[in-house]
Amino acid sequence: MAIEKMTMPQLGESVTEGTIERWLVKPGDKINKYDPIAEVQTDKVSAEVPSSFTGVVKELVANEGDTLAVGEVICAVEVEGSTPSSEKRVEKKEEISNSSTPATTNKPAAEKGKVRYSPAVLKLSQEHDIDLNRVTGSGKDGRITRKDILAIVESGGQSANEPVQEQVTAPVMESAPPTPSTPKPAQPYVPVGKGDIEIPVTGVRKAIAQNMVRAKQEVPHAWTMMEVDVTNLVAYRNSVKGEFKEKEGFNLTFFAFFVKAVAQALKEFPQINSMWAGEKIVQKKDINISIAVATDDALFVPVIKHADEKTIKGIAREIADLAGKVRAGKLSSDDMKDGTFTVNNTGSFGSVQSMGIINYPQAAILQVESIVKRPVVMDHGMIGVRDMVNLCMSLDHRVLDGLVCGRFLQRVKEILENTSKENTPLY
Repeated sequence: MAIEKMTMPQLGESVTEGTIERWLVKPGDKINKYDPIAEVQTDKVSAEVPSSFTGVVKELVANEGDTLAVGEVICAVEVEGSTPSSEKRVEKKEEISNSSTPATTNKPAAEKGKVRYSPAVLKLSQEHDIDLNRVTGSGKDGRITRKDILAIVESGGQSANEPVQEQVTAPVMESAPPTPSTPKPAQPYVPVGKGDIEIPVTGVRKAIAQNMVRAKQEVPHAWTMMEVDVTNLVAYRNSVKGEFKEKEGFNLTFFAFFVKAVAQALKEFPQINSMWAGEKIVQKKDINISIAVATDDALFVPVIKHADEKTIKGIAREIADLAGKVRAGKLSSDDMKDGTFTVNNTGSFGSVQSMGIINYPQAAILQVESIVKRPVVMDHGMIGVRDMVNLCMSLDHRVLDGLVCGRFLQRVKEILENTSKENTPLY
């Protein structure tokens, strides 16, 4: 028998941590490889984590509500017939401490002079200016959990008369050595009046905020827009949508045509399908289109893999399937991986012009706005009512210049304006 450790997986591109929402197993349970063991929430996905081993659950290292960095241990599994390497030995959380505190075993975490918490709890406490020495932990052996910190935040913060735990010279850090703290940015003062509702920024919303700030701080955004006449596309789609739905069982949306046009243009302008990597630019071979799907309180970005190789029907099917998974809470980590360019259907909300924040670390995002009927000057000075749409593109100016982006958008415009029954097969 050997003890193997399972760690927090990376559930999506650029995801750095996840929150254990619910354990699906308990110590003593027998599990098979790939059985779901926990539900984990990140800024991009809510997913079930499968077991990496067949065996018996020995210990749940993390509690429900705990936020752990990718790679941190979440549980231990006893596996038959396996000899672990030194790297695979599972050390109980009570045995992991920082370099200035000797590791101990078989001693309660709440013993005199020791306060236990994870790096994620430390980070959360610093963000809300909470002194951990004044917090009584509700976790195992007095361990301070994320829920303890959130309860203090929701109650309005610490008060001066809260009990203070005995002063410690070296708090025991679990799962990782201490890292130098960075100055906490000043929080804006917002007066709260009678009837105002205070909503703690936690979970998905907090992670989204952090990623958006990172994208805006690191990426020098530039923006360009082009209007496109999609009258022929609208007529074509409307003429076949009923028959298509009856035959295929899902909707043929306008968005499928836009994703297909973008995928084709990316194949012709591969520079757009790139990412900034510090000392180099990585031009991706695969064309994987990230699409934004909104729920009532969050935005998820699943990926259509190899979009350039798919027909309009195939893209429409993937859009329907991925949107259904998002709204049912069944999106998997594989559904979120490896996106190279994002297309956002902001027109579904009636928007006619917007400036998207780039989906880090991609180099660009395209907003497809609402299709509206407008009077347009035609050939020979005639005026006609046409179906028009704005395409708004944000780009990382470290990777892309206006010239190549302008040519890329011109090509997307050309494809869309020439979409018709004669020129554009669905299958």
